[in-house]
Amino acid sequence: MKKIIETCVVGGKEISIETGWWAKQAGGAVIVRCGGSMVLVTATGSAQPRDIDFMPLTCEYQEKFYASGKIPGSYFRREGRLTNDEVLVCRLMDRPVRPLFPKGWFIDTQIIANVISHDKQHPTDVLAMTGASAAIMISDLVWDGPLAGIRLGMIDGQFVANPTYEERKRSSIDMIVACSKDAIMMVEGEMGEVQENVIIDALMFALEATKPLIELQENLRAAIGKPKRAFTPPVSDEELHRRVKELGAEKLAEAMATREKKKRGAAISEVHAGVAEQLCAEGQPWFGKKKEVDGAFSKLVKKYARQLTLSTRRRIDGRALDEIRPISVQVGVLPKAHGSALFTRGETQSLAIATLGTKYDEQKVETLLGDQRRRFFLHYNFPPFCTGEVKMLRGQSRREVGHGFLAERSVARILPEYEDFPYTIRVVSEVLESNGSSSMASVCGGSLALMDAGVPTTAPVAGIAMGLMKEGSEYAILSDILGDEDHLGDMDFKVTGTTRGICALQMDIKVDGLTRQILEEALDQARRGRIHILEKMGEVLPAARDELSPNAPRIITVQIKPDKIRDIIGPGGKTIRALVEQTGAQIDVSDAGVVSIASADLRSLEQAQALISGLTMEPEVGQYYNGIVKRIIEIGAFVEILPGTDGLLHISEISNERIRAVEDVLKEGDEVVVKCVKVDRDGKIRLSRREVLEANPDPEEINNFVI
Repeated sequence: MKKIIETCVVGGKEISIETGWWAKQAGGAVIVRCGGSMVLVTATGSAQPRDIDFMPLTCEYQEKFYASGKIPGSYFRREGRLTNDEVLVCRLMDRPVRPLFPKGWFIDTQIIANVISHDKQHPTDVLAMTGASAAIMISDLVWDGPLAGIRLGMIDGQFVANPTYEERKRSSIDMIVACSKDAIMMVEGEMGEVQENVIIDALMFALEATKPLIELQENLRAAIGKPKRAFTPPVSDEELHRRVKELGAEKLAEAMATREKKKRGAAISEVHAGVAEQLCAEGQPWFGKKKEVDGAFSKLVKKYARQLTLSTRRRIDGRALDEIRPISVQVGVLPKAHGSALFTRGETQSLAIATLGTKYDEQKVETLLGDQRRRFFLHYNFPPFCTGEVKMLRGQSRREVGHGFLAERSVARILPEYEDFPYTIRVVSEVLESNGSSSMASVCGGSLALMDAGVPTTAPVAGIAMGLMKEGSEYAILSDILGDEDHLGDMDFKVTGTTRGICALQMDIKVDGLTRQILEEALDQARRGRIHILEKMGEVLPAARDELSPNAPRIITVQIKPDKIRDIIGPGGKTIRALVEQTGAQIDVSDAGVVSIASADLRSLEQAQALISGLTMEPEVGQYYNGIVKRIIEIGAFVEILPGTDGLLHISEISNERIRAVEDVLKEGDEVVVKCVKVDRDGKIRLSRREVLEANPDPEEINNFVI
C-alpha cells in the first residue's frame, strides 16, 4: 500500500489526512493532523455478521498522555478507564456515523481513535470525528459517507472555524457540528445566551466550512480506497407487511389512542403478541421467523404514528404539535440538602439536588493540557425503575455521561463567578420517571435546586426537546417530545436557555434535506416552549433565595499581601494546621493572597478570620495595640503587638515619669497597651507607653489580638 497525504485549509489552519503506512492490518487507518496534534483513527469490521437485530457499532477515543509528554498520575502509571471527556468524544464520533450504515448491517464494527500527539493548541475531538469518516471511507466497510467534524466559535461577532484553545476562551459560542456533503448531521454545543438567528447562521457557516474536508476524503478514497465488501440489504417481505397490517392495523389504532405510556405500551404489546401468534403458528409461511414478524410490526407502528401526526396535526398522546405537557414544580423537598427541586413534566420527573462545598471539594482532572480543577459538575442518573424496567446497576453509562454534560453546560452559563461566590457546586439529577426529555427536566430541576440553595444565579434556565417527522415535503415539528416520538421521529433537537437566549443545544438528524426554514421554525417553536416552561418555574421560585441555605457551609475571603502568605502557612505548614485544629474551619490560601475560610459554624468562622487578620496585619503609625512583653533588655522592652511582630518600647517611653530600670514597671509576660510611633525603613518598630498614658485612649481604639 502506498503512502498518501491529502491536505486542506479550514479556518486558516492546515489539516492533513495521511494513510498507507500506519496500522495496515486494520480495515482502514488514517492519521489526522492539525499543527502538532495528531490522531490515529482505525475502522475495522468483523468477517461475518452476527445473528442479531441491531447494528453492533462501537466507537472508542483515548488520549494517550505521552502525546503531550506526560506520565499518567495514577497508581499504575498508565491510562485507565475512559474519562468523562473521552466518553463524550466517543459519543461525538458515534452519533453522526451510525445513521449512515445501511439497514441490516449486523457486522461488528469498531472505530478507535488514539491521540498520539498533542500541541496544547489544536483540539483533537473534531480531528477524531473526521478521522472516523476517513478511516471508514478507505476501508471495505459499506457506508454512505463521508462526513466531517468542525468546531465553531464566534469571536467579536465573527464566526471562526476550529478555534484554538486560546481562541475558545474569547468565544461566545463553542459548538461542534458534523456535516455530510449537503446536510448537517449532528450539533452539540454551548453558547452565552445567543439569539436563534445567530445559531442558524452559525450552522450554515459550518456546513460550508466542512466542504474542503469532505472533498479531501473523496480524493483519498479515489486514490487508495479498498473495494467495498459484498453486502445485500435485507429484502422487504411485502406479503408479510400486508398480513401484519391486515391483522393488526385496526387494533393498533385503538392501542395507540391510549394516553398513558405504560398502558399504551402494554396495549401495543398485546396487539403485537396476537399478530405474532397467528403469523408464526405452525403451518404459516413465517413459522420460526419471529424476528421478521417483529420487524414488520415495528414498521407498522412507526408508519401509523407518523401518518397520524402528519395527517391530523395531533400527537399520539393527543397534544397539539407545539403543546407542552403539564408541569409541576416543588422546591425544598429534601430538608437536609442545601437545595432541592422536584420537576415533573408529563410522565418525566427529575429530583435535582444542589450541594455546596469548599475548594477542597473541587474535582481534580488529569488532561493533556495539564491538571485542571473543576468547581462545578452535574451528575445525571437514569436508574432502570424510571422506565419500569429491571436491570443490573453497572455504573454510569455513556448515555448518562452525555445527558449529564448537556445539562451541566446549560446550567454552568448562569452560575456566578468564583470571585463572587467561592464555592464548589455539585448538582445531581435523579431521574425518577422518564418518557422523553429527562435531560431537559434535569436542566430545569438543576436550575431550581441551585436557586433553592441560595446560589446567586444570573437567571433561571430551562430546556426543551424538539422532534421532527418528515415525509417528502410535508413535515411536523414537535415540542416536548415523548420517548416514542424520539424513537419514531427524524430529529432529536434539545435546546436550553434563559429568557434572553440559548445556552446549549444538541441535535441529531436522521434525514437529509433539513432546510434553513425548518431549522428556523424549530428554534422559534423551541423558544416559545422554553419561555412557557420558565414561566411555570417562575410561579414557584422566580429567582435565587436571598439567603444561603442554613445547611450549607459559609465561606468568607480575606485578601492579604502575597508576602504575608508565609506567615499563615508557617514552617512546613505548621501555622495553618494549628489554625485549622484550633478553629475547626477549612482554610485555603491562593498564590494571589486570597484566603478562603469555610465553616458551617459562624463562631468558628469569626475566630479563624480574627486569627488570620492578626497574623497578616501590619503595624500602623498612630495605632494603639494591646501587646505582650516578650523580652526585657537594659534600654527597654520588646513588646509583641501582633502575632510574630515585635516593637521596641524604649525605657524613656515606658512611663510619663523618669524610671531607674525597666523591671521597676514591667516584667516578661505582662500585657501592656502601647502606641506605634514610628516604623523605620528597615522595618523596626518604635513603641510608646508614655503617649498612651497621656492620651488615655478609648478601649475601642486599641487593637486586640489572640496568640
